Amino acid sequence: MVELQFQHPFSLPPPPLPPFTRRPPHETTSFLRHPHPRRNLLLSQQLLSIPAELIGIIKRKALIKEFSGAYHAECLTYCQELMELQKNLDETLRMDPMEELATEEPEKKSLPVIPWMRDPVDISLSDSCPLNSLPFLDPRLETALNNMGITSLFPVQLAVWQETIGPGSFDRDLCVNSPTGSGKTLAYALPIVQMLSTRTIKCIRALVVLPTRDLALQVKEVFSALAPAVGLSVGLAVGQSSIADEISSLIKKPKLDASICYDNEDLGQELRSSVDILVATPGRLMDHICNTNGFTLEHLSYLVVDETDRLLREAYQSWLPTVLQLVYSQNQNLSPFSDDIIPPTFGSLKTIRSFGVERGFKGKPSPRLVKMVLSATLTQDPSKLAQLDLHHPLFLTAGQRRYQLPQQLKSYKVVCVSKLKPLYLLALLETLRGEKSIVFTSSVQSTHRLCTLLNFFDGLEIKIKEYSRLQRQSIRSKTLRAFRAGETQVLISSDAMTRGMDVEGVKNVINYDMPSYIKTYIHRVGRTARAGQTGCCFTLLNKDEVTKFKKLLKKAGSDSCPVYSVPTESVESFQSMYKTALERLKESVQSEKYRRGKVNMKRPGVVPRKREKLSA
Repeated sequence: MVELQFQHPFSLPPPPLPPFTRRPPHETTSFLRHPHPRRNLLLSQQLLSIPAELIGIIKRKALIKEFSGAYHAECLTYCQELMELQKNLDETLRMDPMEELATEEPEKKSLPVIPWMRDPVDISLSDSCPLNSLPFLDPRLETALNNMGITSLFPVQLAVWQETIGPGSFDRDLCVNSPTGSGKTLAYALPIVQMLSTRTIKCIRALVVLPTRDLALQVKEVFSALAPAVGLSVGLAVGQSSIADEISSLIKKPKLDASICYDNEDLGQELRSSVDILVATPGRLMDHICNTNGFTLEHLSYLVVDETDRLLREAYQSWLPTVLQLVYSQNQNLSPFSDDIIPPTFGSLKTIRSFGVERGFKGKPSPRLVKMVLSATLTQDPSKLAQLDLHHPLFLTAGQRRYQLPQQLKSYKVVCVSKLKPLYLLALLETLRGEKSIVFTSSVQSTHRLCTLLNFFDGLEIKIKEYSRLQRQSIRSKTLRAFRAGETQVLISSDAMTRGMDVEGVKNVINYDMPSYIKTYIHRVGRTARAGQTGCCFTLLNKDEVTKFKKLLKKAGSDSCPVYSVPTESVESFQSMYKTALERLKESVQSEKYRRGKVNMKRPGVVPRKREKLSA
């Protein structure tokens, strides 16, 4: 600190100074930009590294100028403020002169917190590969792929194949972040079926976990098209059928001799798995783990976690730690470690398998549990990824951006009045001329009411159906089959269909309600422009949502979203029926509430509420 000594040139004492209060650093720095002309003196000088020199400049300027009492009082006040500046060098004299310009530059992309995510393998640099040029591919699987209409592999499929088949296969766990519709399901299904094709004893060796029943059914179809070609069987545990039916399809019961008396222990040892690969949802998987005799994961070699971000975001009865603990804790008594040094957490038991502990196969060392995690919006949260207990993970991603949109996707926005949004939607569907389209809303209630409202408009040439979790599984499956067959042209859906559902020929995705998050937008638009095909996305916005939507798209690196103009004549043509449709919708909603109330009153344990008498 340089002590300031200033001697007044006049004999008369200066007028009393106003009380000085210590300014916080952020207020002190604003002093440099004060509009007062005297204070602009600071801005005219070069930024000096020594506060004392700057104070000397002020002193000399003060002596040259007119010596009025008021001026010197002000000058002394400035000097005192400069001494305060000296105490806050980080905020003043060390401040970058280009600070204001730097803040206007776009932010640099922050690196992921997890080290192995900072140097990913770029899938986008790979090309598609014909099947006849794919190394190590089993000829039986090549025939099965040709029967599926597949003649070459997409970049993500080729990249995963190169990391999993051949020398050093599955040496590391894989994390795949690839856009929707890029072929992630076949990317993990093909190498797993190839690796299991040489198995001799049937047991559950591969487990694929997915968040929804519909998505699990779709993945099971892919495995079922490949596995029989090499003698493997695929099981399904999603709650589509009763638990007894699932048990009979997953567990093979022994043939009993009526002349022999068996006890429960003998029967338990004779139960065998009927499948090699199991596709499951977390809830039904936990049911079998806890309650099904003969169901075991002790021979599990491959664990696939599809739609990882959603599965890690929700607990699902703690399925993940349960599965890992079951796999890692088999034959702990054969571990090379003593009991007192084995930590209690399942994550610390990963070394048991790597030492080749036998699990039911004499003389056969247990392979390491290989994990593959996949998503179009893979999380970078270390606490969530730590739950997976990954082994030297390899990060595969399409491009350098975290969020990727399909390359063949064209995005448009439709600006409209909120009250007339259903009319704009009908006019838009009319211009699309019956093309297969999916309309997304923000909730299942909105889905139901919008579909009901649209079907109250008479004379529509398109068939519109609802698809949401409010419906029974049988109804959803029937609706999806009709949509795939082209009998239904438009599906009104909640976000239940945003993840992984692959419906061939979907040309358009329409966001009736703007998504709040970029992840939701990516999964919605991923229902079109799949497998290299073209597709369009239309988002209905009111004027207040346009700016917010533009910021949302920037997170995915998209700056181009032109306005799509819906013909005004088409909108006006539906206005005459709009009021009648709204009245019918109101009656329909009231009728549904009444029916639900009657059902609740019939349920045991539900006490009907007494109606209060209205006072006069």
